[in-house]
Amino acid sequence: MEKIKMEDLTPRQVVAELNKYIIGQDEAKRAVAIAIRNRWRRQNVENIIKEEIMPNNIILIGPTGVGKTEIARRLAKLAKAPFVKVEASKFTEVGYVGRDVESMIRDLVELSVSMVNSEKTEEVHEKAKKIAEERILDILIPPVSKPKNIEIEEVESEENEALQNEKTREWMMKKLQNGEMDDKIIEFDFTVPAAGMKVFGPSGFDDMGINIQEIFSSMVPKKKKKRRATISEARQIFIQEESQKLIDIEAVQREAIKRVEEAGIVFIDEIDKIASSSKGGHGPDVSREGVQRDMLPIVEGSTINTKYGPVKSDHILFIASGAFHVSKPSDLIPELQGRFPIRVELKSLTQDDFVKILTIPENALLKQYSALLQSEGIDLVFQEDSISEIAKIAAEVNDNVENIGARRLHTILTTLLEDILFDAPDNISEKKISISAETVNQKLDSIVKNRDLSKYIL
Repeated sequence: MEKIKMEDLTPRQVVAELNKYIIGQDEAKRAVAIAIRNRWRRQNVENIIKEEIMPNNIILIGPTGVGKTEIARRLAKLAKAPFVKVEASKFTEVGYVGRDVESMIRDLVELSVSMVNSEKTEEVHEKAKKIAEERILDILIPPVSKPKNIEIEEVESEENEALQNEKTREWMMKKLQNGEMDDKIIEFDFTVPAAGMKVFGPSGFDDMGINIQEIFSSMVPKKKKKRRATISEARQIFIQEESQKLIDIEAVQREAIKRVEEAGIVFIDEIDKIASSSKGGHGPDVSREGVQRDMLPIVEGSTINTKYGPVKSDHILFIASGAFHVSKPSDLIPELQGRFPIRVELKSLTQDDFVKILTIPENALLKQYSALLQSEGIDLVFQEDSISEIAKIAAEVNDNVENIGARRLHTILTTLLEDILFDAPDNISEKKISISAETVNQKLDSIVKNRDLSKYIL
């Protein structure tokens, strides 16, 4: 699959890509598509105003299971930019036990370093492969070393031996490159990473533990040990070792930090869980508001210390999402509300939406179940009327019990196909199973009608 470049991602194309996996929610798709394009636009602004252009952070509001998190997941793959998804409910106020909000930026930097390192490894792959093959060749046929202080009459025989050795090495190299030697087992020296002390930093200082561990690791000398493996396996180990030698780690870290500052995206899920629904400052509400206050400077723009150096969060795009069942967006502290100027409300899913979700996306649920049973040699077919019936039941149960959006389809399909999935390995005779509306009703009708039962099962 061809990689999509950032400059080729027009808002219309972003929406088209998201449409492959997410049904409806056009407003949310348009908002994130514009935000992604604005990242590229800002990077191409040349004068001093570039520093003044701040990202418009987005807050996605809507019930669970309508596609908020899915939009973020697909966006991450699409943008090819450093992207991290965090749960707001996992953070605690500074002074409490747990992770502080700055760790989201540290996670983003770690991910960016890994991303850039992978790209650089890919760039030096061919060069590393050649060096790795030379190392394997040296193990198979060591080069002839020229002894010092040799007599004149020995020169000719030494040259002949060296020439013969060179020809043999050339012949062997061709066999190596053609993969003819891949199954041959060789013995080689393997560098074992030093077993450093595992030190955990105190709460709020995530990097301290890591840095102490690195210091200890560098003090302990790396050991070499003998290892036996096939040439195919040895080649991969040597390529990995040589790639790391060819890469400038400091340049990787500088590039990673630059990418985070210019194109980083942080998706803060479940932001409604840190909104205080009551005005009183009792119980956990103090900590919740504390998390919001700690989040403020990061979202507004501040400098966060990471083990790779300081990172400015001024131009990082923040996308927040929450169901806001109990609380409302207005329950967030006013300053934090102001940091998310673009608000998009996602709509509840209808019966028609469920039909589309079951069939249209590239990873549609019906396609997933069909693929699972195909591995057993069984062809699972859903008739058109059965799909409508499944969608109708999903909509009914969501209305009557609890609206969990598209996730309801998982529970319904699992209940519907339970017997088939259980019996599939032993059911050799039936190679094609067709699901009709009648089958759906027989299996689910009694559960749907019994409200108490559907609460537990569906």
